[in-house]
Amino acid sequence: MNREDALDLLEQNVKNKNLIKHCLAVESIMKYLAEYLNEDKEKWSLAGLLHDIDIEKCKEDYSDHGLIAENILKDKVDNDIINAIKSHNFEKTGFEPKNKIDFALIAADAISGLIIATALMQPNKKLSDVKVESIVKKFKKKDFARNCSREKMLYCEKLGIDKNKFFEIALKAEQSISNKLGL
Repeated sequence: MNREDALDLLEQNVKNKNLIKHCLAVESIMKYLAEYLNEDKEKWSLAGLLHDIDIEKCKEDYSDHGLIAENILKDKVDNDIINAIKSHNFEKTGFEPKNKIDFALIAADAISGLIIATALMQPNKKLSDVKVESIVKKFKKKDFARNCSREKMLYCEKLGIDKNKFFEIALKAEQSISNKLGL
């Protein structure tokens, strides 16, 4: 599946524009991580773009989030992508992350929200105004963007990337698509 087809499929399954923007942000972070780690950028990007394709079809407890995605994506994308999507919600699905792409998706999903929340705290509400130091400070404040799991962000360390470098990569990724995110 190419990116255009993946985006069409995402938009068929996710109607909330903010969720679409979140998927675009995670896609960009995954692409930048793949580039940094010399991994398959297309595969990693698709995992990021499609990771929440089933979110609006899930029950309120999200125990099937990732599992419904498998049915939507079966025979359309590589199994590594499906496994990463299932494992990004491992607490509910029981599908444990094992591979770099799995760990990257968990970390990228978590950091994307913290970066957006940090941008929204800036006077101009622009990603271009966000600095890595700001993210580091907000990361330490547990009451800030409390739905963004700090523990999951630290999955970057399972990739051999320290958190400050990870924050830098993720910030550059989101800044690169700031126009699509409206920030």
